[in-house]
Amino acid sequence: MPLVSPLNESNQEVIELARFFNETLGFCPNSVLTMMRRPKIAKAFINLNMAVMDNQGRVTSSLKRLIAYVSSHVTGCRYCQAHTIRAAERYGAEQAQLDNVWEYQTHPAFSDAERVALDFSVAASTVPNGVNQELNERLHLHWEEDEIVEILGVISLFGYLNRWNDSMATTLEEGAIASGESLLALEGWEVGKHTL
Repeated sequence: MPLVSPLNESNQEVIELARFFNETLGFCPNSVLTMMRRPKIAKAFINLNMAVMDNQGRVTSSLKRLIAYVSSHVTGCRYCQAHTIRAAERYGAEQAQLDNVWEYQTHPAFSDAERVALDFSVAASTVPNGVNQELNERLHLHWEEDEIVEILGVISLFGYLNRWNDSMATTLEEGAIASGESLLALEGWEVGKHTL
């Protein structure tokens, strides 16, 4: 059962803010509807989300969503795992990447640049933080500093979302459940506490 109930989507302000997520996920997330209890938080979050997910170069939309999935998996947020794998699929991640995301270090579907970005996601999402000099050097072999900012922006955004949704026990939406069950079940994913 969720800690706080989301607001109804019939609120006009919510409908306007939700348009970004309708493209990304196909629905407005319950997390945003919960944040709408304090509209300034929701607006700030949505603006940050749009800025972080804006593509400025080689860090593609699908890679950003895979980085977010890996980060959410490390922190254990099943709500965000389902959302990010759904978004990765909707933004064109290759099926081989979706199916083998946890074999990214060796699977041929991933480039060396993608591998180090996902290693960075794991290290930056761990507590205590696991980013070290060796990883710093590997990142700089494949990514420009502006791109590293984009990658860390994704990881940091999902650090917020992972805390929010796991603490809230935010109820998963049907579309996210379907993506979790079809793409993550082999990894042991289940709805867990994110149900009514």
